Amino acid sequence: MPGITPSQTVGPFYAYGLTPNGKYAWNDAFTNNLLTPDVTGDKIRIEGVIYDGDGKVVPDAVLEIWQADAQGRFADPQDTRGLPNSSFKGFGRSGTTDAGEYSFDTVKPGSVPGIDGKPQAPHIVMAVFGRGMTMQSMTRIYFEDEAATASDAVMNLVPADRRATLIAKKTAAGVYRFDVHLQGDNETVFFDV
Repeated sequence: MPGITPSQTVGPFYAYGLTPNGKYAWNDAFTNNLLTPDVTGDKIRIEGVIYDGDGKVVPDAVLEIWQADAQGRFADPQDTRGLPNSSFKGFGRSGTTDAGEYSFDTVKPGSVPGIDGKPQAPHIVMAVFGRGMTMQSMTRIYFEDEAATASDAVMNLVPADRRATLIAKKTAAGVYRFDVHLQGDNETVFFDV
């Protein structure tokens, strides 16, 4: 019976997981707006475009971010420090538009301790899911206006000529651009996790 089984072997079947603003008959599980009434810190917007290896936009990708709050605290049981922003969960999900665009409204994260106890530069962890990908690809978003980025231990594991792929550029007050290239000459650095 044609039309019953999707022709793709690996999704994307993301629309049901996103349920953007009531598009489906149940409530949104996660959105791209992480801002909560009790959030403190600098409110920012991260926006960008996802590109495939041929430089074409990816209209059906899903991005997830996980981050600390402005004080560098995670909404996680392993982070036992007090949370001044108890409603801020630091997790968001965004699908791309037909033009491959995505965005997140959040707060600029604070510095978090690294494995060695030294502070890490403020960053956001991003997972990218897309057609033909059997597993998500993990990357980090650093900020061009953070001096600590240059001395970050994880950033310094990346070859110097590839580090720019991890830097979000400030385009306006409170707005950063972070494009993701899944393959090709400008491929974003992805981490094995």
